[in-house]
Amino acid sequence: MVLWGFYWEGGLYVGIHGGRALIVMSNLYWLTKENLYIFIKRSGNTSMLRINASVVIPLSEIECHAMRAQGAGGQNVNKVSSAIHLRFDIPNSSLSEFCKTRLLALGDKRITSDGVLIIKAQRFRTQEQNREDALVRLREIIIDAIKIEKLRRATKPTFSSKQRRMDQKSQRGSIKSARQKVSFD
Repeated sequence: MVLWGFYWEGGLYVGIHGGRALIVMSNLYWLTKENLYIFIKRSGNTSMLRINASVVIPLSEIECHAMRAQGAGGQNVNKVSSAIHLRFDIPNSSLSEFCKTRLLALGDKRITSDGVLIIKAQRFRTQEQNREDALVRLREIIIDAIKIEKLRRATKPTFSSKQRRMDQKSQRGSIKSARQKVSFD
């Protein structure tokens, strides 16, 4: 495997091979192939889930329990605990107060009255893929919560745009009146 475009990004060695980003360090684990921003960095006993450049969550604050998945699937779904039940306690997390209040104000049905975010991932057949899916969904929820929408400033239409609109209306009205039957009274 030949790597090119090898660079250092925020404590991560990242290389590109065949148009895909790869992590090139033994103590780094790549979570998803679709989402290049989620990395778990193992450093000693602590593991971190990077949400964006400034928000990082220790994996010790995220509880993941394996359980049996629901629905069709035959023997595999009946024997194997492949679904992941992720619990994230928002009030007791290391997030900033801004992030906590924004998350709790979401009004999402997955957030309990105690402020615990519960995500159930059972889309895939393996525990690892479902754990990755749950972490990706947690990251997306947090990003959506902390995103600040740009305020819309009301503006007035210009005089010339009003004139053009009125001219087009009168022109369209004359076209429609020309379609009427001619009366010879």
